[in-house]
Amino acid sequence: MKKIVLLAAMVAAQASAQSDYNGTQAEKPMENGKPDSHERLFTMVMLDQLELREEDSDALKGHLWFGGNRDKLWLKGEWEREDGEAENAELQALYSRAVAPFWDLQMGLRHDFRLEDGPSRTWAAIGLQGLAPYFFEVDAALFIGEGGDSAMRFEAEYEMLFTQRLILSPEIELDFYGQNDPATNTGSGLSDMEAGLRLRYEITRQFAPYIGVHYEKKFGEAASFARADGESVSETTWVIGLRAWF
Repeated sequence: MKKIVLLAAMVAAQASAQSDYNGTQAEKPMENGKPDSHERLFTMVMLDQLELREEDSDALKGHLWFGGNRDKLWLKGEWEREDGEAENAELQALYSRAVAPFWDLQMGLRHDFRLEDGPSRTWAAIGLQGLAPYFFEVDAALFIGEGGDSAMRFEAEYEMLFTQRLILSPEIELDFYGQNDPATNTGSGLSDMEAGLRLRYEITRQFAPYIGVHYEKKFGEAASFARADGESVSETTWVIGLRAWF
């Protein structure tokens, strides 16, 4: 008798669970015969570098994106000031689409702002951004400007965790151009390089002050243009800054 009662209880429980499942499925909107799951949209604001450098210089680099797991709109910006005068400012507006796990294809526009006597430039941009093997963060982009001018940029960054809060981050940026341009002090081929080593302490995941060293070097015709203007070809500076995201 006990076995019969136990068997009846199991059958009733299974029928109840099936009924609940079917009810839940019926409540979901259907599209093409399948439940429709609406993708959530998120916004991220990241200040990668907000820093003071030696000799009255500072820099700001960051990005903002809005979207879901597959499609996003990106804004990438950077600004540098040397010896109290603005030197470089750039803004990119991009559409980003996930094309593989951890990889996004991005396309849009890049604008270099007029600073001092330098010319403003607008470029079409297409690039690939993601996480390479061994956890290297990579951002590679090709730019096509007015009159057929071309440029390419490669950036890579790696994070070494000493503890859960203390992180050392080496990074490198290489800029290539398809032509010489004395107006912007850029040369064909590898024009300039920036490298950095920053040690940050994450007070929280969203707020991390850091110290580090930043290195810049020009090559080829870009170095010749710099010498002609009385500028140094390479420079190393100590930095102190803040990394934050919201």
